[in-house]
Amino acid sequence: MINSETTYAGLTLRNPLIVGSSGLTNNALRNKDFEKAGAGAIVLKSLFEEQIDMQSDVLMHASDAPEVADYIRGYVKANQVEQYYTLIRETKKCCSIPVIASINCYKPDTWVDFARQVETAGADALELNVFYLYTDLDFCPGEVIDLYTTILRKVKEQVSIPVILKIGKSFSNIPALVNRLKSNGADGIVLFNRYYQPDIDINKMQIVSGKVFSSHSDLSDTLRWTAFVSGKVPGISIASSTGVHDWEDVIKCLLAGASAVQLCSAIYTHGAEIIQQMLTCIEEWMHQTKYRSVSEFIGKLNFANVENHLLYERSQFMKYFSDRD
Repeated sequence: MINSETTYAGLTLRNPLIVGSSGLTNNALRNKDFEKAGAGAIVLKSLFEEQIDMQSDVLMHASDAPEVADYIRGYVKANQVEQYYTLIRETKKCCSIPVIASINCYKPDTWVDFARQVETAGADALELNVFYLYTDLDFCPGEVIDLYTTILRKVKEQVSIPVILKIGKSFSNIPALVNRLKSNGADGIVLFNRYYQPDIDINKMQIVSGKVFSSHSDLSDTLRWTAFVSGKVPGISIASSTGVHDWEDVIKCLLAGASAVQLCSAIYTHGAEIIQQMLTCIEEWMHQTKYRSVSEFIGKLNFANVENHLLYERSQFMKYFSDRD
């Protein structure tokens, strides 16, 4: 009998496959379909403070009156926020698997208010989708980490549900950052956030959106840092994300040390049925390799458990190409 259960950020999941935050998860009935397809948990579409402010700015464009602007801003925020809390409540009503809320703010004081209400609405956990793009030449890199930990501490003071940080890979020392977040109360970490990809249309001479979905080539960074964090920062749950497109990718992430794996681009590309297909193949692989539970092989090939650490630390191609004519 195969046991696919895993523990992620204090939550018990029936299997490691999580539907990641995206437009896919902004509808309660569709979330129920993901549960029927076999998902172990769902991360709801992020509540973006920036989007709320942009909508307010569009409506305020026609009015210069401060009192009108304040009213519009308050109305838009209240409406958008209430819609999000309704999504949490409706998804919880029709789904029995864990429902993880996600918020993305760019003003530090906003996180706390949103987080408190997310818990009240019934979310099982909260994923903080944190990303700040700093380009100021006088900015000190250490201030970014301080900002992350400040946000985390403030949110943890206000909620009792697990708090998960979803971070990007543009840090010079990701294990050190994760260790700092763990010390400040993070229950889990998602590696990684996929950022908006800009491109240039050379015919129209315009900045345009680049590739939206991840690809298999993105998985190597996810595996490398999952293995590093799992091996160097024990005691914090990891969800691997970005570049996961088939069942073999899922197993690789688990071997590297992830407790769970978030799927997004794969579901957009293949539909919800890819979840059950992955689960079937994973169980068959476990039968063949004689693993009875997922917990038996999570982290088996992380940084701490491989003899040759250079397999993860190597960053240059010199040896690879020197072996070839």
